[in-house]
Amino acid sequence: MKIGIIAHLKYPITKPFMGGLEAFTYDICQRLLARGHDVLLYACAGSDPILNVRPILCEEDYRPITSSQFTSRQLSTEYISTHHAYVEMMQEIDKDELDVIFNNSLNYVPIMMSVLVKAPMVTVLHTPPIFELKNAIRREQNYGRVKYVSVSETNAENWKAYAPECDIIHNGIDLTTWAFYPENDRGYIMWFGRIHPDKGLHLAIDAAKLAGRKMKVAGAISDQHYYETEIMPRLDDSIELLGSCNHQQLNELIGNATVSLITPCWDEPFGLVVAESLACGTPVAGIAKGALPKLLDEQTGRLCSGDNVQELADCILAAEQLDRPACRQRAEDLFDVERMVDAYETLFESIALETAVTKMKTNVR
Repeated sequence: MKIGIIAHLKYPITKPFMGGLEAFTYDICQRLLARGHDVLLYACAGSDPILNVRPILCEEDYRPITSSQFTSRQLSTEYISTHHAYVEMMQEIDKDELDVIFNNSLNYVPIMMSVLVKAPMVTVLHTPPIFELKNAIRREQNYGRVKYVSVSETNAENWKAYAPECDIIHNGIDLTTWAFYPENDRGYIMWFGRIHPDKGLHLAIDAAKLAGRKMKVAGAISDQHYYETEIMPRLDDSIELLGSCNHQQLNELIGNATVSLITPCWDEPFGLVVAESLACGTPVAGIAKGALPKLLDEQTGRLCSGDNVQELADCILAAEQLDRPACRQRAEDLFDVERMVDAYETLFESIALETAVTKMKTNVR
C-alpha cells in the first residue's frame, strides 16, 4: 500500500524524541517501510530522512514555542504557519496517489479537508478532546470520510460525544531495544519526559523529597517559563537534571531506578513512559489521571487519586516493593510495537479495500 503519514509540526520527527508522539510517528513509519509499504511522511524539515520525509514546514518557519508566556504575535505566527502548511499539503496530496492517509497531526485542517481528497483517512486521537479538533470531528461526521482511532479505552470514552465509533489500538514500543533490569541497588527514583506543566515535574520533586529519595530527571525543557518559575526554585542536591538522553542512556537510567515517577496534570491519553518503565522492569508510582489506571495493575504500580504530594510520596515507597519481572511481563503482554503495527496495517488494508470496492461500484453505475 501507499500510505501518507501526517505528523504534527511542533517538533521534527527525529531522535532524541521530544515526547511520545514523535516516538510513535517514528516507530510506525519505520516499521511500515520495513514491511514493504510505500510510505511518505509529511513532517517538519529536520525530520529523519530515513523516514522518506516530505517536508511541509521549512526550517525558517519552524519556531517551536518553548514558553507558556508568549505574545499574541508569536502565537499568530505559529498558528498561521502551521495552518498554511497543512492546507497546502491537503491541496496537493492527491498527486501522491495514496491508498490511505494516516493523520497524526493534532490539527483540524486535515480533518476538515478530508472530504476534498480521494484517499480515505485514519485519524488517531492522541489527546483528550481539544477545542479545534472537537469542532472539526463533529462536522466531519456528516461525511464519514475519516476513521478514528484512540490510543486507550479511557481516551476513547472521553471522545465518545464527538467520535462515538472509535477503534482502540494501544501504543507500543520495541521491547527488543529495552533491556530488562531484574535487580537494582542504585537507590534513586526516575522521572523522564518533557519538562512542561502537563507532566507535573514540580509535584514529582516535592513527593521525592517527602519520600526521602534522590531523583534523576531526563528530558528537554519544553516550557521555559514553567522551568524557571516552578522547577528551578525546587532544585537542590537531591535532584539531578540530565537533559535529553539517548535511548541507551535512558534505558540504563530507568532500569537502575527503584521506581519511575509519572505525574500527569492532565487526562494523559496513553503515556509511553509507562510502557518504557515497565519494559525495563521498573515499577511506577504516579497520579491516577487519564489512561494510567488501566495501563497499570496492582503488581506493577501504585497511584494516588490526586495531586496530594504526601500520598504520592507514599506511593513511591509502596512501589519500591513491587515485582520487577511482573513489570516486564506486563509490558510484553500489552505494549509490543509489532502488535500495534499489525493492528494499524489490518485497519489500513480494510479501509483501502472498502474504498476500492465503493469506487468500483460507482464506476459500474
